Amino acid sequence: MIARIPRSLVAGLLVAAAMPPWGWWPLALAGVALYGTTVLSNESSPRKDFFSGWLFGVGWFLPAMAWMWFLTAPGYVIAVALFAAFHGCAALLAGTLSRRSNHQTPLLFAVTHTLAETLRMSFPFGGVPLATLGIANASSPLAALAPWGGVILLTVSTFWLMLGQHRLRRALVVVLVLVLASNVDLTSDSADEYTVALIQGGGEQGTHAVDTDPRVVFDRHMKLTRSLTNNQNIDAVIWPENVINVDDFESSPEFDELATEAKRLAVPLVVGVTEDIGENGSTNAQLVITADGAIEDRYDKVRRVPFGEYMPFRSVLSALSDSTNLVPRDAVAGRGPAVLSIGGVRASVAISWEVFFGGRVDEGVERGATFIINPTNGSSYTGTILQTQQVASSRLRAREQGRQLVQVSPTGFSAHITDRGDVLQRTGISEAKTVVATVQLREGRTVYSYTGNAPLICLLLLTLAAAMWTRRTISTAP
Repeated sequence: MIARIPRSLVAGLLVAAAMPPWGWWPLALAGVALYGTTVLSNESSPRKDFFSGWLFGVGWFLPAMAWMWFLTAPGYVIAVALFAAFHGCAALLAGTLSRRSNHQTPLLFAVTHTLAETLRMSFPFGGVPLATLGIANASSPLAALAPWGGVILLTVSTFWLMLGQHRLRRALVVVLVLVLASNVDLTSDSADEYTVALIQGGGEQGTHAVDTDPRVVFDRHMKLTRSLTNNQNIDAVIWPENVINVDDFESSPEFDELATEAKRLAVPLVVGVTEDIGENGSTNAQLVITADGAIEDRYDKVRRVPFGEYMPFRSVLSALSDSTNLVPRDAVAGRGPAVLSIGGVRASVAISWEVFFGGRVDEGVERGATFIINPTNGSSYTGTILQTQQVASSRLRAREQGRQLVQVSPTGFSAHITDRGDVLQRTGISEAKTVVATVQLREGRTVYSYTGNAPLICLLLLTLAAAMWTRRTISTAP
């Protein structure tokens, strides 16, 4: 067991090193392959399987989820231990079933570890879908599978490809599938393009809203907006998430200034607004101000960041730490569909955290969106772990839906991404910059857009159920 433990930990560290910002995607394959040598040996036992899987998860999540430290240090430690335990249980279950049945061991480990990652994407507190194998593979050839099965298909493919023996045979199968997947596109360009100006106001990272003058942030973005001219052939101006913080937006001076700019430029402005609700609540919304100064549409963020936009167990945590003071109000979740009409053009909108959830983006595409916008705000975080993983996630969302995507942040990164996941433009951290992006509008829907995650999850569960049934049959045989 002592000889196996370091290999599991190193395997997890290799997977972490495949993640942005360090990311070299082949390391994810190497890490999974090394992990397989620890759990697919003849010395396997339930205890060894669990600790091998748990240490694999610790090596993976401790570096790749370090961004959580800036939200809550105790929560970070708990999350790493919990999510690693998911993979410990996955290894325990797969190992137990493999020893008692004739099912192919590598396939079982691929299924259970994929289900562990799927669980992490939805539980607890709505899930933490960062540092996934999908994100690690955003630049790899496997990303061509995204339009067909999303992140879950990338994850199970990685585990199945690299665990156990006969990897060359499986690699040939994967190559054939990738060739077919890359050359079949159910979406297509429409006849129209749409040019947007993304406003990144700049400023220092590692700051919090409670310690920042909201007017300073507003002025940074307004300065860049006022530098635009109405002869630049721009169709819309897009601001980041929640850079406007007011009690009542429509009666605020900020609204009047933005309406004036919309009229001057003769284009819609899409702006991120936080408004107070009573003494303890707030909203986080993206609003469209038309060229005549009226509000055309509004989308309120549905998926909130736990410990960032609302504080679970506030009364308990406040007795342990003063970190709850960084989130004095709990954001109220929206309920509307993730789509905005911007001057009559429909866009799927995923505010910040929501871009890590494929279903939020699909909701807008299902309602006719021809491109995707991701207004975000990562200024609370130091370093670039979260920000670079978000760009990778945006690349996956673009590929999943066959839509171009624009991401805009006050302190970086802002980006323009094609429907093939290629990054055409990307800003630096903290710089003040306007990105003018000509977006090709697209139509049609991918297989993943139609099906979502449900069919693949059901297939994984059926495979697991079949293995459990086989084990029961063998154990009761005379």
